Amino acid sequence: MLIEGEMVNRIRIGLSGWGDHDDLYEEGTKAADKLKAYTRHFPIIEMDNSFYAIPAPERMEKWSEQTPDDFGFIVKAYQGMTGHSRGKNPYANAKEMFEFFKQSVNVLMEQNKLKTVLFQYPPWFDCQRKHVEILKRTREWMAGFPVALEFRNQSWFTAEYKDKTLQFMQEEGWIHSIADEPEAGIGSVPVVLEPTQEYATMIRLHGRNASGWHSSGESNWREVRYLYRYSTEELKEWMENLFTLLQKTKECWLIFNNNSGGDAANNAKQLMELLGQDTGPVPIRQMEWE
Repeated sequence: MLIEGEMVNRIRIGLSGWGDHDDLYEEGTKAADKLKAYTRHFPIIEMDNSFYAIPAPERMEKWSEQTPDDFGFIVKAYQGMTGHSRGKNPYANAKEMFEFFKQSVNVLMEQNKLKTVLFQYPPWFDCQRKHVEILKRTREWMAGFPVALEFRNQSWFTAEYKDKTLQFMQEEGWIHSIADEPEAGIGSVPVVLEPTQEYATMIRLHGRNASGWHSSGESNWREVRYLYRYSTEELKEWMENLFTLLQKTKECWLIFNNNSGGDAANNAKQLMELLGQDTGPVPIRQMEWE
């Protein structure tokens, strides 16, 4: 059994996106310079802008150039690939869409900076045969690329299907993306501390704002759903969860997505401090007020 100190070196903590965490950056930091500045604080990031539009390979190359050689990208799958799209799809068909996406993320993979492609499915994507077939097809089309899978429907983890779901993910080569989110009915999932691949497990902390979780019909739903600040006790709970996971998996990638109120970066630094990790520099504007 590994001691906790050895495990700490196998934990990578980061945030979702790099544009909305102004507390990290010195005042006046330009948007084009934020990713480079971000890398001074965290070793990994979830690229969320790829969900809204597939980045051109040239743009991926520019982003990669702003990061150190050992930096890691988790790239969120384009919304058309997970059934989130509304309106006309800009691609001729699904296969073409996947091909464009793979050309994009291949830039990062060739440079050993791609940790995984994250497929997060919507709440209506429940546990039934046709959706299992979609997952099989998706894995086939993403052959050669590491992929992570996150559900938003409880049916995948009911007593009847939980073990089958985890076995399926293991056999098909899906990294389990464990979600920490409020227990808010069928459109949310419980914390399931089970890795499905030995080389890595992913964790995404969305906050526990139960009252705001189902506000997607509102124009400001993003400002409500992820409005949550984890307490020190909750972070210590996750520290122990990480040590539990690392008994069965080589690395853990933990992403804070609770940024509606700007809490993600602060919570991430808190957890890093609890783990004894380097928390990076303090922005000049923060130092001036201390």
